[in-house]
Amino acid sequence: MNNDFVTLNNGVTMPRIGYGVFRMTDAAACEEAVVQAIQSGYRLIDTAAAYENEEAVGRAIRRCGVPREELFITTKLWVTDTSYEGAKRGFARSLERLGLDHVDLYLIHQPYHDYYGAWRAMEELYAEGKVRAIGVDNFTQDRLADFLFWNKVKPAVNLLECNAFFQRENERTYLEREGIQMQAWSPLAAGQGKLFENETLCAIANAHSKSVAQVVLRWLVQRNIVPLVKSANPQRMKENLDIFDFALTDAEMQQIAALDTGHSCFGSRDTAEKVHAFLDAACSYQV
Repeated sequence: MNNDFVTLNNGVTMPRIGYGVFRMTDAAACEEAVVQAIQSGYRLIDTAAAYENEEAVGRAIRRCGVPREELFITTKLWVTDTSYEGAKRGFARSLERLGLDHVDLYLIHQPYHDYYGAWRAMEELYAEGKVRAIGVDNFTQDRLADFLFWNKVKPAVNLLECNAFFQRENERTYLEREGIQMQAWSPLAAGQGKLFENETLCAIANAHSKSVAQVVLRWLVQRNIVPLVKSANPQRMKENLDIFDFALTDAEMQQIAALDTGHSCFGSRDTAEKVHAFLDAACSYQV
């Protein structure tokens, strides 16, 4: 296993761990955090139009002192722009806000609206070299199977909630079979379920002289999943990267597997009412 990169299905290499900026809405704080993250060693930076911080991320990229070609920048298309023409407009806005001439990965943020039309536009952006890889976010296995059946260009990535309490093993197995790289958002479950106090995780952490966060991130990497972590604390930023000098045993992997609840830590959209509520909220603002 290469400790630094995974290779996507189009041959593009992507860092094995990334830094996310979800809910970093204070522009100055977000910019500073991204600069600190890059200086700590992160090379994959994940943002989105809906996060409303692309401009801050762009400023950090220009400030950080690391050449652009060494960075892997992801952004995402929001629901209100998920159509053919919308994707063209949305991408142009994101590129302008970031101040870049291309992004490394562009994702459909949610599996709603006209994501087939949006994918056609994204295929064109990919062919034009404005995006190095294209993918999806939050696509469940059934939606993705239908999507794959009707499209020629296969997504390079699917970004899903995945953590010790919601492990998504069926999704991981399916994506691996299809040659699609799985990424994990909220890999530490935002501390839900007292993750950092969990007895099993604490015991494994003690055995390796590591933190619970490092154990969970290592567990994800050993499952060939790319975690996106978030912290404004420079010490924790570095700690979260320090996961490549140890390995979990098969027994420890099985102990963590036993923690799976099979349920999202943040609530699922498994009914029509929940989907309608989400879409009402998603359409209440323009990104």
